[in-house]
Amino acid sequence: MLDFLILNQRLIKQKPVVRVFSSKIKDMNQTTSDEDQIILGDCIEVMNQMESDSVDMIFADPPYNLQLRQALWRPNLTQVEAVDDEWDKFDDFATYDQFSRDWLSACKRILKPNGTLWVIGSYHNIYRVGSVLQDLGYWILNDVVWVKSNPMPNFRGVRLTNAHETLLWAQKQKGASYTFNHHSLKMMNDDLQMRSDWYFPRCGGKERLKVNGSRAHSTQKPLALLYRVMQVCTNEGDLVLDPFFGSGTTGAAARLLRRRFIGIEREEAYVKIATERIAGVTPLGEDFLLAQTNPRREPRVPFGELIENSFLQPGTTLYFGEKSDVTAQVMADGSLMMNGNRGSIHQLGRKIKSGPVNGWTAWYYFDETRGKRYPIDRLRQKLREYLSRKGDLES
Repeated sequence: MLDFLILNQRLIKQKPVVRVFSSKIKDMNQTTSDEDQIILGDCIEVMNQMESDSVDMIFADPPYNLQLRQALWRPNLTQVEAVDDEWDKFDDFATYDQFSRDWLSACKRILKPNGTLWVIGSYHNIYRVGSVLQDLGYWILNDVVWVKSNPMPNFRGVRLTNAHETLLWAQKQKGASYTFNHHSLKMMNDDLQMRSDWYFPRCGGKERLKVNGSRAHSTQKPLALLYRVMQVCTNEGDLVLDPFFGSGTTGAAARLLRRRFIGIEREEAYVKIATERIAGVTPLGEDFLLAQTNPRREPRVPFGELIENSFLQPGTTLYFGEKSDVTAQVMADGSLMMNGNRGSIHQLGRKIKSGPVNGWTAWYYFDETRGKRYPIDRLRQKLREYLSRKGDLES
């Protein structure tokens, strides 16, 4: 049995009818917070019925309004599978702009005050969408360039090969706090700050979903792209919404990373494809999903409090690195002793390694129960949780 819902939006206000590809009968407004949902219907109508301030993050891949007027052919005279779907066709720019205002307004209402929104597009639409975003009061945090390592050539040879798409990352209201997993992103990027140019290939090979030999969706995005987006600004358990769900890449990434999701899609064929795809995704084990927090916004916990609260004992051996042979002993006053040198976790770290050293992530302890080493920052997080339950932790 699938553990997410596929509902018919046209019947949300009544008792929904179970579709052949759904698993449960339940009204959308009565679903529990831990149930993932794929809703068949118009995204604007659905979002207008959702609770205000209820979604942590929105990822939107709206129609690009490509305005294609003729078939595209390769040099070998085979036709290119272009984006010529009916859902990508609008009468004129004014119609497209009104459509953008409508769905972005609906998104803003359901975003939490500290929530953020991502929109991806090409040169055909992203500038118009960006203008609407700003007109509606969103505050743009970044524009990210997705550089395609395998772009589709310009077969007519009349302009540059279009080798990128642009993502706009915006917060609901300027100045509000929002989730940004800066330190986790540095870990992903070899301890360097994550930049706004991201290199991923176009979706292809085994990842590309197909039906009867043809691509199932004309603008399927690579899973790696959505994986990174969610690593940027969400945490385990957060609720992610995708108003243009398509082939379900957002849902697949959310399920993998243990985020909750709501996907809205008006094409029943895509809903079926996404359902089957997401059903085959196995969430990562909890041990592989460390809490993604910004240490600068957390209450300060000195190293000595680990000892005072018996999370570490004097005499415990710490290791400078997960596999390093360099060790130091914990002293009763919270200092470390190493070969006659005494100092804090940061001071001794700088003696071993030149340059800035964060002792919380540099020093490891050995967990006898699990039989492996962990950064002492893991103990700090546990102590924060312990003190928070006791009511002894001040912000």
